[in-house]
Amino acid sequence: MPIRLLELAAEHAALQPALDEAMREVLEEAAFIQGLAVGQFAAELGAYLGGAHVVPCASGTDALTLALLSLNLPVGAEVIVPAFTYVATLEAAALLGLCPVLADVRPDTFNLDPAAVSAALTPRTGAIIAVHLFGQCADLEALGALAAAHGVALIEDNAQALGATFQFASGEVVHAGAVGAVGTTSFFPSKNLGALGDGGALLTRDLARAALLQQLANHGQSQKYHHQRIGLNSRLDTLQAALLRVKLRQLPANTAARQAVAARYDGALGDVPGLTIPARDARSSHVFHQYTVQVEGPGRRDALRDHLYQCGVPTAVYYPVPAHQQPAYAYLGYRAGQFPVAERLCETVLSLPLHPLLTADQVNYIGEAVGCFFDGRK
Repeated sequence: MPIRLLELAAEHAALQPALDEAMREVLEEAAFIQGLAVGQFAAELGAYLGGAHVVPCASGTDALTLALLSLNLPVGAEVIVPAFTYVATLEAAALLGLCPVLADVRPDTFNLDPAAVSAALTPRTGAIIAVHLFGQCADLEALGALAAAHGVALIEDNAQALGATFQFASGEVVHAGAVGAVGTTSFFPSKNLGALGDGGALLTRDLARAALLQQLANHGQSQKYHHQRIGLNSRLDTLQAALLRVKLRQLPANTAARQAVAARYDGALGDVPGLTIPARDARSSHVFHQYTVQVEGPGRRDALRDHLYQCGVPTAVYYPVPAHQQPAYAYLGYRAGQFPVAERLCETVLSLPLHPLLTADQVNYIGEAVGCFFDGRK
């Protein structure tokens, strides 16, 4: 069978009867905006996340924007973000007139480095955005402590780690996205819980903040035509909510399958010299949105990628350009060399195929292809 980065068609084929029934119910109800399935999905996802309040919205980027909007920060307030992240993390702050302040990441987990965050904090800091990259939690213990000590909000960008958990030193185990003032997630089709279109959600344990977020996501209105705040038109379509309800039921099994694939990769690639497999933070579970290795040596990552392509193995690079070197954010005034870990990762990371249907034989084949590259048998 061909190896693909994603197998969405095959995953959906297995759910086709349930998806068809969900679509039929929406068509019969004909409430395509704010229909019954939206509230049902929010309640079910909240229960899955240990009792969090869930406010669905139109996209993961909108979720970040709404999370920041709910903080009511003054124009020009600083928001600390990872230097190694998708641009939406900066974009949400910039669009609201806030100032993204970059901090470097850890070389092992790729997540925000608390020491770098501490150095970046100023009296103008209003929020810290912790991105749970590739499927495992950032250091919520240290980042939460920094946020509390400095009186700033912690926002969790949980688009890639839905379902992951973090264990604090006290022994408390909390779902990613439910620790900070607000958590956000995305239902982009490639995510572990992906819609058949776009979508997102906000997560919080604060009922009052959930009500505020709900208001902000619906034009800032408390009831129709009564607008208390300036908000957005950001709502999850009823159809997407209905389809996501079906896929949410499969998420635990799919997560276990992803973890099994990752364990097979570990066995196949763990001893390959010049290749570093993903590190695990012992305090966090890992739901493996991506299986991302690091390839040592100038140009070696791209050479391996070309080799794997010739072997019929697709790969991806998340992310090839660090945030501070994106032309859109040149106005922030950062220069090359300021975030050495992020810059190195952009040159060395490579994400291998990972989805619940990837077979043991396919993983073994990928492992053999990688091994051939490194031992000169290519």
